[in-house]
Amino acid sequence: MGREAPALAGARRYLGTALFRRVAGPQGPANRARIHDTAGPRWFGPERPIRVVHGDASMFVGGLRALLLQSLHPLAMAAVAAHSGFRGDPWGRLQRTSTFLAVTTYGTADDARAAVDRVRAIHDRVRGTTAEGEPYHAADPHLLTWVHLTETDSFLRAHARYGARPLDADGYDGYVRDTARVARALGVSDPPLTRRELTARLAAYRPELRATAEARATARFLLLHPPLPLPARPFYTVLAATAVASLPPYASDLLGVPRLPLAEKLAVRPAGHALTRTIRWAMTPPPPPRAKDASIG
Repeated sequence: MGREAPALAGARRYLGTALFRRVAGPQGPANRARIHDTAGPRWFGPERPIRVVHGDASMFVGGLRALLLQSLHPLAMAAVAAHSGFRGDPWGRLQRTSTFLAVTTYGTADDARAAVDRVRAIHDRVRGTTAEGEPYHAADPHLLTWVHLTETDSFLRAHARYGARPLDADGYDGYVRDTARVARALGVSDPPLTRRELTARLAAYRPELRATAEARATARFLLLHPPLPLPARPFYTVLAATAVASLPPYASDLLGVPRLPLAEKLAVRPAGHALTRTIRWAMTPPPPPRAKDASIG
């Protein structure tokens, strides 16, 4: 293949920069340099599955799915609604979360530990009572486990369906083991170590789940009213439909989100593949010109 056309290369740079700015925030370039360029031991080597999964564009789908699923635990939802400020600053919350994932996945062990300590300090301060009078505390290992399970399951499933290099069964078990290391550091006492255990642990939470008014409002906000400019809305609509289509049926039923299986198979899934391929292309630097191309002109 020859050199990428200037117009196409320019479009790639523009879209990739815009996406990175949204996800990583104004400090993104500096954080990326520190995370990847600082010398020192890491929690995860370059061969680990967590690096494959967390470095793929399918994370966009998995992240939205995880938020929708997490909202179904009333105590977790109450803590988020009262303390996270996600409505007033949704991009800031996304940027903080993506930075945490990047630091713990790719950064030095010292930086990963410092990031975990900051999150634990925040969790320790987040406590209160739901509208029904139930107390919650973000540092509760039971709630931490729910959040961990939903994130791990969502990122894994999104990658299995939309990842550029899907892993085999052993690889996804390895991913669950990798995320368990971060979970333990955050205060999860007994995280699952295999995909089978992950599925069983998620099922055990099913009796505790319900769609509170806050959960339904969160779903409407995330799916119908995202704070995005009009030109980005069609792409986000595809992302939202893709995330909803990957939810377990009980979750979409509780949230009151309609499902159309035939449309999901014929339209949503192909559109999800096209979207993740586009994101992956935009956020990957263009290939260097071949020697012959570099000598032209």
